[in-house]
Amino acid sequence: MIPEEKRRVAYINEMIESGHAKELVAEGENYHSEQLARIAHEIVARGARVVLIAGPSSSGKTSTSHKLCLELLAQGKQPVALSLDNWYLNGDLTPLKPDGTKDYESVYAIDLHQLEEDLKALVVGREIALPTFNFAEEKREYPGETLSLEKEAVLVMEGIHALNPILSRHLNDNEKYKIFASPMSPVSLDGETWIPTYVHRLLRRMSRDYRTRGKSPLQTIAGWADVREGEGKWIEPFRDQADAQFDTSMLYELPAIRYAIETALQTVPAVAEEYKTAEQLLYYLSFFEGLEASYIPRTSILREFIGGSQFNVG
Repeated sequence: MIPEEKRRVAYINEMIESGHAKELVAEGENYHSEQLARIAHEIVARGARVVLIAGPSSSGKTSTSHKLCLELLAQGKQPVALSLDNWYLNGDLTPLKPDGTKDYESVYAIDLHQLEEDLKALVVGREIALPTFNFAEEKREYPGETLSLEKEAVLVMEGIHALNPILSRHLNDNEKYKIFASPMSPVSLDGETWIPTYVHRLLRRMSRDYRTRGKSPLQTIAGWADVREGEGKWIEPFRDQADAQFDTSMLYELPAIRYAIETALQTVPAVAEEYKTAEQLLYYLSFFEGLEASYIPRTSILREFIGGSQFNVG
């Protein structure tokens, strides 16, 4: 049972300090499992062949797709997880922003025609050549893999544009199931001061950027406004079209993120424009005891950002 909001921080810290971190983590993981079991049941009951998972940056879409596959497998289905990124257009065809830079946030950065043809083929049982996208060379490639969906197979596709009607307009309503995934449970520090859920996502992205992309917290903060602008244009307008809302929030998330990123976040210089945001983030994190990664299962959504996931999350 999640404690009332004004006691949540005290509850989290008490569990960590008293040696019950494992129970705290289990509580958060059970919350996800219960949601996904219900969603999987609805997918099976509908007979959907294609599941589309969208959400804003660092919402945990990729891990969600893999965890949902486990639930579908438990309910007798044969799930296949794919990313919509595989259908990106080659770099020379990518639409441009007004400033001339490539707009990978646009739905028109996806080869909509090829995606439509492939989905139509899969739903009726035909085989397709399975693409991948080489981000280093900005090129879609076909390494020789093929895919077809058997009778009990369900295709689980994730990507920022998955809820956009233009992607699945050729599929009947009973053939598809749409999920919006994102942190949805803001944390109250004292009953009056709240940590917005976009802060959770910024901290997640910061941790992943720092760990896998060599980007400093300052660089992540500097690019965050553009990320949020793209979300408002391409993702949020379609949120209400989802069949299910999946809350990827975790009780233990901020303690674990503090342990993972606090030291790096402290390196943002006071003279930088991004310092005020860094200072605010450090203030939020200061309310929580740190939680070592060893307590967090490798199937956790948070592992997508702090590392050590058993899933292929890039």
